Amino acid sequence: MPTVLYIDDIENNRILVTRRLEKKGYRVITAENAAEGLRVAALERPDLILMDMGMPDLDGWSATRQLKTDAKLVHVPVIALTAHAMQGDREKALEAGCDDYETKPFDFPRLFQKIEAHLTARSGAGSE
Repeated sequence: MPTVLYIDDIENNRILVTRRLEKKGYRVITAENAAEGLRVAALERPDLILMDMGMPDLDGWSATRQLKTDAKLVHVPVIALTAHAMQGDREKALEAGCDDYETKPFDFPRLFQKIEAHLTARSGAGSE
């Protein structure tokens, strides 16, 4: 069962996404801010990370940059989940190290396709 770490400061988002992912058979762990998410990622070594970009204190762009400097986490796919949907926001997320980008409100069928694609690519590449 793949493990997904979802980092988001909005509790209702964490509940909604967790329920939908668990119904699809994923093990979901959550963090309510980026600093906690970095700690949880280092301990749990998830198969994929869903990262909210617009969090207070440490934002998702900075947190992703930090994740991608950790040799044990650099190959973990990060999907940006964000309400930032202006021109250039996707590129900004990818430049920060995110592997994909999805806007809120959630389009769950599309999000599930992206999650599966990244997990399949990761397992095909021989990663943990």
